[in-house]
Amino acid sequence: MTTTEELSVLVVDDDYRVATVHVGFVERVPGFRVVGQAHTAAEALRLSRSLSPDLVLMDVYLPDGDGIDVVQALVAEPAPPGIIVISAASDVATVRRSLQLGAVHYLVKPFSFASLAERLTAFRNAQEHITEWPEDATQEDINKIFDLLRPTPSASVPPELLRLAPTLKLVYDALAASEAGLSASEIAVVVGVSRGTAQRYLARLEQTNSIKLELKYGHAGRPEHRYRIKQN
Repeated sequence: MTTTEELSVLVVDDDYRVATVHVGFVERVPGFRVVGQAHTAAEALRLSRSLSPDLVLMDVYLPDGDGIDVVQALVAEPAPPGIIVISAASDVATVRRSLQLGAVHYLVKPFSFASLAERLTAFRNAQEHITEWPEDATQEDINKIFDLLRPTPSASVPPELLRLAPTLKLVYDALAASEAGLSASEIAVVVGVSRGTAQRYLARLEQTNSIKLELKYGHAGRPEHRYRIKQN
């Protein structure tokens, strides 16, 4: 792993819409690039072995298996990637097993861009420190690695977003991560709320003039409403 270059990331999630948002999150963080997406356990194993990513964002609930079993297989590889588990699962057994297998972080869905950015930055800082590892490492050197893995609040988050309610901020972050824009139904899936709730939050963001509504016309029927972040 060379930290003078961007760190490569494989995003694993069973829902392609959620995976797309996570890809957008990762690519907004300096020093990282997404090299692939996987939506099944088998695909996650195949792509990880062929692409050799530096980091894997691993979902737990996959259609053909348990993501933690995939983690166990990956950490047994000769050059295992770093693992950040991303899941709706918050039970003790899943969290404990993730820690035992060596996951560097665990994020419960839905999470904000800032939460992931803080952990990605912490991971990169730790990797950079490892590349400068002294021949005769001291306990202080070892402590520094573990200290660096602890995320610190990102200073790059716009102040106006910090004042948003948590769910409203998740909606904003999901839109910010999508180049093509999202519909209310897609927002609902990504954030984990009902379509009606997503629609209410989108309306609030429209009132603040921070997003814009676009109409996407298909071959027939009513146009689809899609939302984007309004560029200054």
